[in-house]
Amino acid sequence: MVRLGDFGVSTVFFSPSSFVTSRIFQNYPLILALMAFSLSQSLKFFTAWFKERRCDLKLLIGSGGMPSSHSATVTALALAIGFQDGFDSSLFAASTVFASIVMYDASGVRLHAGKQAEILNQMVYELPPEHPLAETSPLQELLGHTPLQVVVGAILGFTTAAITHLIRLTFMLS
Repeated sequence: MVRLGDFGVSTVFFSPSSFVTSRIFQNYPLILALMAFSLSQSLKFFTAWFKERRCDLKLLIGSGGMPSSHSATVTALALAIGFQDGFDSSLFAASTVFASIVMYDASGVRLHAGKQAEILNQMVYELPPEHPLAETSPLQELLGHTPLQVVVGAILGFTTAAITHLIRLTFMLS
């Protein structure tokens, strides 16, 4: 058994197995981020199912599409940290900067990488069959997000965090 207080961290006793099983499920920001991610990915799946009548399980774990699960996840994480530790905490500031970078990257660098992959796939498709690169596997094209997908993901993350926080407050006050 390790006592974290010996390292100036905490005075909590734990064994490795009890720490993982008991503490991880009490991590409010982590749970909220995973909840927002799951909601976002589920929305992608059910939208495709209702619109196109196709069951594509890859949408539950894949990147790209509406809404941005990256934006939903990091927005919910930042807000959960703000609700838990205060909006004036250093951890909230760091998570907000992290969220901004992730969302910028999703709608910038990754979106353009996806567009480049689309062009490269078309170029490979047009190669003659005897060309050494003609049998190259296609690159993944759906990598990034449009700005609208990022904004909708952020709104989903915000809404998830706000509603969950209100529910949490209701139970804490009753």
